[in-house]
Amino acid sequence: MLVKDLMVRDVVCISPFAKLRDALSLMKRHNIKSLVVEKQTPHDAYGLITYTNVLKTVIGEDGDIDLLNVYDACAKPVVSVGESLGIKHVANLMVQNRVKRLLVLQDNELLGMVTMDDIMDALLAKIE
Repeated sequence: MLVKDLMVRDVVCISPFAKLRDALSLMKRHNIKSLVVEKQTPHDAYGLITYTNVLKTVIGEDGDIDLLNVYDACAKPVVSVGESLGIKHVANLMVQNRVKRLLVLQDNELLGMVTMDDIMDALLAKIE
């Protein structure tokens, strides 16, 4: 099985200059736990903002969701893979890097995202 068989192509993106409140509102509206942070130039890296990033910045460091921008809390650059990579390698990357989400890129352009949940859903679908 390959990344392209499991990846989500319809990802929700946000500007790095958006406020954390806007990011949380977008996550809530779409019922998701992460957003892709847009790159600013063709040679820039994509970022990722997750519940974990927000918790660390807002709760752990007493940050203000109305004053802090997405770039203050996001991870950038993030681990990424190509769509033709085998899922076993993706699983190893996730474990080694302690991440639950990887961006899928082709020539530094966003194709989608693959998550640990996507991989586990595929595995559980094979179990009776």
